[in-house]
Amino acid sequence: MSRHRFDDRVAIVTGAGRGIGRAHASLLAELGAKVVVNDLGGSKEGFGADSTPAQEAVEEIRAAGGVAVADFNNVGTPEGCQALVQTAIEEFGRIDIVVNNAGISEFKGPLDADAANLDRTLAVHIGGSYFTTLAAWPHMVAQGYGRIVMTASHGMLGLADNLAYATAKGGIVGMARSLTVAAADQDIKINVLAPAASTRRGEGKASIEALGQQTSGPLDSELVGPMMAYLAHEDCPVRGGIFGAGAGRFTRLFIAETPGYLHTGDARPTVEDVAANWDQINDEAGYIVPTSLVDWSAHFMAHLRTNPQQSQDGGVR
Repeated sequence: MSRHRFDDRVAIVTGAGRGIGRAHASLLAELGAKVVVNDLGGSKEGFGADSTPAQEAVEEIRAAGGVAVADFNNVGTPEGCQALVQTAIEEFGRIDIVVNNAGISEFKGPLDADAANLDRTLAVHIGGSYFTTLAAWPHMVAQGYGRIVMTASHGMLGLADNLAYATAKGGIVGMARSLTVAAADQDIKINVLAPAASTRRGEGKASIEALGQQTSGPLDSELVGPMMAYLAHEDCPVRGGIFGAGAGRFTRLFIAETPGYLHTGDARPTVEDVAANWDQINDEAGYIVPTSLVDWSAHFMAHLRTNPQQSQDGGVR
């Protein structure tokens, strides 16, 4: 039996009717959590609704001896997110874990992306994560405990025809980092998971299928779960991290900054100074991994320090 169990914990998993979300919900239930399985049941592009996927996922969990309830609210709206968290409170009396997994994908590039494409994508990925977290936050603060797993994607690194999707997934990272700073003095930990798995979002897309063909390991959704479960567990030692999981590999992804080139002297820096020092600007030796905006500023503007004690009020250190 795993020592990383979730007995007496209550978890919400959004987009849990299929794929990665369903695997997440099943694993948490198997490890003892009471799970709210949320899924609107729409198409991968975000249209329509169907209660079947969430209900079938719940029946599967119950058949295996777990505890779960279905929720069909649309996390693409603030009201849907609030109602989802209320389901957890009404059914189980608390909320300990939120796994923001729901997402849609409507692949379009710069020539055919439009406002509707961006709005739909941001509403589910960004809005769903944002408003579900905000709805759960007061309950976590009151009980002095919470774990939030955001779902980003390596797609944020760039793919020709996933413009809105990459935009949303990049935004998830900024959201998680800001929430982490807000929760610094509480046992509420927020981390980001970037899964690598074969799901219906990538079906029929040559660019996605080609990526799958380059891997030697299976891309089953279940292979993402161990990292999700560790980030959702009370023993999780990190906050504000970005982690990859899939095909048997588990990684850390991070945002770093080089020491770069520091211009000195009385004359203002020029374009010529940037060009002349381009190699130094790009030299990765001695890079830093900032933990917050304040931490970043401590490094980036350290040469401006006139008072070492200035950091007491959150300013430059």
